[in-house]
Amino acid sequence: MTEQQGSGATDAGRLWGGRFTTGPDEAAWQLGVSTHFDAQLWRQDLAGSRAHANELHRIGVLDGGELERMTAAIDRCAKLFERGEFRFLPTDEDVHGAIERWLVEDLGPLGGKLRAGRSRNDQIANDLRLWCRDACDDLVALVGRLQEALVSQADAHLDWLAPGYTHLQRGQPVLLSHHLLAYVWMLDRDAGRLRDARERLDASVLSSGALAGTTLDLDPSAYAEHLGFARVIENSMDAVASRDFALEVLSACAILAVHVSRLGEEIVLWATAEFGFARVGDAFSTGSSIMPQKRNPDIAELVRGKAGRVIGDLVALLTTVKGLPMTYDRDLQEDKEPVFDAVGTLRLVLPAITGTVASLTFDRARLEAASVGGFALATDLAEELVRRGVPFREAHEVVGDVVRLAESKGVDLDGLDPGELAAAHPVLDRGVADLLDARQAVDRRNSSLGTASSSVRDQLQRARRVANANADR
Repeated sequence: MTEQQGSGATDAGRLWGGRFTTGPDEAAWQLGVSTHFDAQLWRQDLAGSRAHANELHRIGVLDGGELERMTAAIDRCAKLFERGEFRFLPTDEDVHGAIERWLVEDLGPLGGKLRAGRSRNDQIANDLRLWCRDACDDLVALVGRLQEALVSQADAHLDWLAPGYTHLQRGQPVLLSHHLLAYVWMLDRDAGRLRDARERLDASVLSSGALAGTTLDLDPSAYAEHLGFARVIENSMDAVASRDFALEVLSACAILAVHVSRLGEEIVLWATAEFGFARVGDAFSTGSSIMPQKRNPDIAELVRGKAGRVIGDLVALLTTVKGLPMTYDRDLQEDKEPVFDAVGTLRLVLPAITGTVASLTFDRARLEAASVGGFALATDLAEELVRRGVPFREAHEVVGDVVRLAESKGVDLDGLDPGELAAAHPVLDRGVADLLDARQAVDRRNSSLGTASSSVRDQLQRARRVANANADR
């Protein structure tokens, strides 16, 4: 394209330029063009245009016939987008300009009336709020489906023993279902963050204009009602300058991606020959191009890897907005791609990890054997000493001596003679050996948040309710 072809003052795709005698340099024009990513805001932009047309009619800028023609043209434009037939031109700078250019082509001078009382500054902020509102709803539902998969696995393996870890070292025995349900509650907080972000961004900014409002008698609350916003933003400068709503959505997305990455990491570990706790289904595994025997948990690995991308999206937008003066600056064109990318990534990741979780088959024998290894019942022995009146500091040292004794004999605690355990402290007797049973150890932890079977059964019912509520949103 020549300079004039790309962006000359006569181009209908450009919403500015009346004071310029020539268009921008071609390289400058290409830097500013955003149709390749903001085109996905067409639904939101047309919805705002419908609301704006109604307001222009109310204040007399459009008469009844013009409103009818304008609304019909907006509907025709929407059909083109729905069918993938809307043609962007090289002279279209952004989705707003492309739509206005099309309306002028379709309606003639009437199409140019729609710009009265609006600015790209409030248009784009409003479009992105609408888009984020829908995205939050979508992600909450996807989180709910992942929670449901975890709940189903927890229910199917309710009484299975498993090792609980700290520092990736065996710590105490737990129920496998208790471990799985931990992710349900992590994910529920993610859903809560998305709902919180949605609530705060649910405010219309239309009629803010470029930054100071407009002299036309437009009603901000009418826009909010037409577009289903809960309220109107308080300040027109804040409306066009602020992107904390997008940052909050990105923050919720980043934390969600980190939680899902942790789940992916566990699945990768569980599927190794060294752990051998779980097998990933064929549909969520891949092989090797050279090693015929390989069965790789690639989906869990990809999910883990995608977290870095979403974290980067958050950092990118934080960096963009950190030094901007009031109000709108063109830097804010960089607000959309990180949001689109983070949400789009999670829309891929969440169904994939949900299917992976649902496909898991667990090895009960391996899990149960590991649940009692590594002196996992040492804490139970120390707490028994406490129950018998021994200060915990002393009990900790006594049991440490017992562990060293067992290590020297090459056995776990249950491999010691009951007499050796009783000899560890005067308050102990030979019956203390009966405490060294993993199933009993689990069921002794029967507080409302503990890993006892009775507690986990109750927890499972609560988890099922929150998962279903999120999935049905």
